[in-house]
Amino acid sequence: MSAPTTSRTTVTEREARQVAEAAREQDWRKPSFAKELFLGRFRLDLIHPHPLPDDESVRRGEEFLAALRAFCESTVDGARIEREARIPDEVVAGLKELGALGMKIDPKYGGLGLTQLYYNKALALVGSVSPAVGALLSAHQSIGVPQPLKMFGTQEQKDAFLPRCARTDISAFLLTEPDVGSDPARLATTAVPDGEDYVLDGVKLWTTNGVVADLLVVMARVPKSEGHKGGITAFVVEATAQGITVENRNAFMGLRGIENGVTRFHQVRVPAANRIGPEGAGLKIALTTLNTGRLSLPAMCAGSGKWCLKIAREWSAEREQWGKPVALHEAVGSKISFIAATTFALEAVLDLSSQMADEDRNDIRIEAALAKLYGSEMAWKMADELVQIRGGRGYETAESLKARGERAVPAEQMLRDLRINRIFEGSTEIMHLLIAREAVDAHLSVAGDLIDPDKSLSDKARAGAHAGVFYAKWLPKLVAGPGQLPLSYGEFRQDVDLSGHLRHVERTARKLARSTFYAMSRWQGRMETKQGFLGRIVDIGAELFAMSAACVRAELLRSRGEHGREAYQLADAFCRQARIRVEELFDRLWTNTDDLDRKVVKGVLGGSYTWLEEGIVDPSGDGPWIADATPGASARENERRPYGA
Repeated sequence: MSAPTTSRTTVTEREARQVAEAAREQDWRKPSFAKELFLGRFRLDLIHPHPLPDDESVRRGEEFLAALRAFCESTVDGARIEREARIPDEVVAGLKELGALGMKIDPKYGGLGLTQLYYNKALALVGSVSPAVGALLSAHQSIGVPQPLKMFGTQEQKDAFLPRCARTDISAFLLTEPDVGSDPARLATTAVPDGEDYVLDGVKLWTTNGVVADLLVVMARVPKSEGHKGGITAFVVEATAQGITVENRNAFMGLRGIENGVTRFHQVRVPAANRIGPEGAGLKIALTTLNTGRLSLPAMCAGSGKWCLKIAREWSAEREQWGKPVALHEAVGSKISFIAATTFALEAVLDLSSQMADEDRNDIRIEAALAKLYGSEMAWKMADELVQIRGGRGYETAESLKARGERAVPAEQMLRDLRINRIFEGSTEIMHLLIAREAVDAHLSVAGDLIDPDKSLSDKARAGAHAGVFYAKWLPKLVAGPGQLPLSYGEFRQDVDLSGHLRHVERTARKLARSTFYAMSRWQGRMETKQGFLGRIVDIGAELFAMSAACVRAELLRSRGEHGREAYQLADAFCRQARIRVEELFDRLWTNTDDLDRKVVKGVLGGSYTWLEEGIVDPSGDGPWIADATPGASARENERRPYGA
């Protein structure tokens, strides 16, 4: 019999939207290539010539990568981590000695001060030997204590915590709760002011690094009271504080060495000096941190693509079928071409976004989100294709292959490990909505009041006049552009001609903007419910961004004499593959089963099709769908296991 769950926080859809909207960065103070792309303006000048790191950053970055590679080859045993579901203490100790915990931390606090570009290269490298180790380092630095303190912390907080994070202490980020995922308006963990402290109560779920962490970033709701603005607020919390219990170390289909748990707070006292930013700014801090933090996932996805390509090449040249290597059979060859071209594009998107983050000349919130979305989806597809290319051996574990005398290729593990990236740090569905909101920001800024049911007639009239001026200038520019001129982007016309792909991107960006405008005119206030349409709009934009990045990277490599001809070939192959996907997505904007799907869903939820479920036995165990997260003292043993203890 199922145990009762705790009473849930009730929040209306409108209230949830208001919380999410308040946490957004409202202004666009810097240019954004991706934002302009969704508006139908192909600003190639924002990404070409490709931005480059300075010589000193390259020297320090390459020096660290060489040391990290040597460490990975000599000390990190990915098979052991997979087998034991633990990262050995000596591996973590070695990473600390290398300074890997402080890759992104300023040298004045004991860190290495690597750029985002080289930080991501390091994650791709270490993630290739063990995705669990990559997750450990990423969760610590991309979303753990160092990044929010770097951006929002006081000088006193930086002095107190950053040296620890750089060399000795592992950090974790705690936002999700058993009944709260991507809807932070329902956050239940509280932080009640009490003198010079806050008292934390609540339960956090899926706390990556939480089982081994020394420091935590915790998001909790401060009640509004006299002298306290209240709202979701961020705190740095010592993991050893009295009242903190790691109640469970969670296990997953992949990333078996990850230290992810359930953490309970009961009357945990946190000094007010440990609050990051003002009360109510926690969600904005979290989202801003993720703007660049999200780049860690596509970094490891790009590394996975490189590994998939290496294994596909070596295996497909060795394995023969019907008198020739399987790579020369078209059915397999097309998969290899997809892996090679997509790996090139993923690295292009990653390096371009990373270098733009380092230069800080552009607003990259959409670019980083697109990189995460596109990287996680395409890496999963590449790993799936690799398993298919390997056949039965792709489904067999590396340990089993080794036991019977063959090369221990962990293809099935790669597939399992990569699956979480479509959920981590914003699921694909949430990323679609997040990017779509930013993509239509300009429209909502000028016409939002027109479709807001709470606005007065006078407000709507003013909005109408404002929108009229904006669209009178904007719409005519969507009719024609450089993409219709045969000689445009001529510098990309080499032995292989990429200029036609850039003209296609320019034309398609205008078509995308027209489609978005038409949809807003048609559905108005109901636009936000058209999640299928919005997802396809975002996916088209992701393909256009990837095509642009691939072409720009190919030209960079050609200009530097680094495999330029081959880079142009890969960019050409990728763009041709992407154009086919874009055409399919445009077709599905208006020809789809979205309305019918909604009817079927209502039938499923209403029990109309329960007869279809007959004839099976459900092996699921008993218990509630969502665990009880009622605040209170823990009744379980503390599972916290710091490294080296």
